[in-house]
Amino acid sequence: MEFDQNKYQNYVRILNEELVPAMGCTEPIAIAYCGALVKDTLGNIPTKVIINVSGNIIKNVKSVTVPNTLGLCGIDTACAVGMIAGDASKKLEVIANVKESDALLIPDFIKNTDISINHAENDHTLYIEIIGYYNNDYAKVIIEDAHTNVVLIEKNNKVIFESDKEVVLKKVELDHSVLNIEEIIKFADIVDIDDVKDKLDLQIKYNMAIAEEGVTNNYGANIGKTILKYSKGSVIDKMKAYAAAGSDARMNGCDMPVVINSGSGNQGITASVPVVIFSKEQKCSLDLLYRALVVSNLCTIHIKHSIGKLSAFCGVVIAGAGCGAGVAYLEGGKFREIAHTIVNSLAIISGVVCDGAKSSCAAKIASSVEAGILGYYMFKDGNQFVSGDGIVKKGVENTIKAIGSLARVGMCETDKEIIEIMINK
Repeated sequence: MEFDQNKYQNYVRILNEELVPAMGCTEPIAIAYCGALVKDTLGNIPTKVIINVSGNIIKNVKSVTVPNTLGLCGIDTACAVGMIAGDASKKLEVIANVKESDALLIPDFIKNTDISINHAENDHTLYIEIIGYYNNDYAKVIIEDAHTNVVLIEKNNKVIFESDKEVVLKKVELDHSVLNIEEIIKFADIVDIDDVKDKLDLQIKYNMAIAEEGVTNNYGANIGKTILKYSKGSVIDKMKAYAAAGSDARMNGCDMPVVINSGSGNQGITASVPVVIFSKEQKCSLDLLYRALVVSNLCTIHIKHSIGKLSAFCGVVIAGAGCGAGVAYLEGGKFREIAHTIVNSLAIISGVVCDGAKSSCAAKIASSVEAGILGYYMFKDGNQFVSGDGIVKKGVENTIKAIGSLARVGMCETDKEIIEIMINK
């Protein structure tokens, strides 16, 4: 089937730039990355630190364990580990090589350093500004809109780096306008697997490894292990359990990397692990698995783009719909089956709130995977939700737009109230 070459390359680029490895929850890792850049710019570990962050950063860092910190949580911890031992050149793997001897320094750093944490109220849902002081010197780094999108590096009133906002914005957003469900499926049918194989192999390797870790050892609320314990052995239970277990581990300090989707490791796990497990259970070919992962990942990216990078709308709901689409593709489904799977899935579970990164994310993943698979099995048996059923619109793209409006516009006040509850109430 013909596929415009420019559009083809854009699809490949979107996959390659959205599916990247990261260790730990991406919001605290972004703070660690920013902190490491401040330290490098300053040339010393600061003795005074000012941290200004958006509400959604506060929300997603407050309760999640930062890897390689001996079980510590919080914005001050994330900044401290980045400043003490972070390697900024590794970006989202900035603290991958932190040693235990480094981690032991964190409590004293936090105790003895003048650290101020403030809620930066601006138009950016993802905003990190860290200023570090040492003697008479200071350094400032600002990250906006994406976890590694540095827009300013400054030292002692001298701008060392400042981005061209328009160029950076285009780079950050890529060209998501080319994405739609029908053409995502066409792309999956014809893509040269060599163009995406490296990223998909890494996603399979990393995300399945952390899922195995989560079902083997104790992390957080042990959602994955609980599902397996009471499971009747169905493939759906296994899909839910392993996806949840990956999040159990990731949210509770496991230092194993994952390949993220749309800036989120939980979304990356949800869009991939259930599809891999279903493929193995059904003894699908590796080629078919790759193509199904293309469908799952791109559907997740497309729908997530409609709701924004960070919001009150739980992103794993979107990835659950993506994994349902991937399973439908594994079973021979094309546009009709996949479009209805997505609509059904979104109708079932949209509205789940994001109240930050923490142990309960794993339970939301399990529910989202179940909704994705139920959405597929509904249509497989001739059942569907139709236009007028709540927020469902005629056509999958119109339903996706409705979900985007719900998340970006309708849930703005919800997001503010969640942050208010978490910080002050």
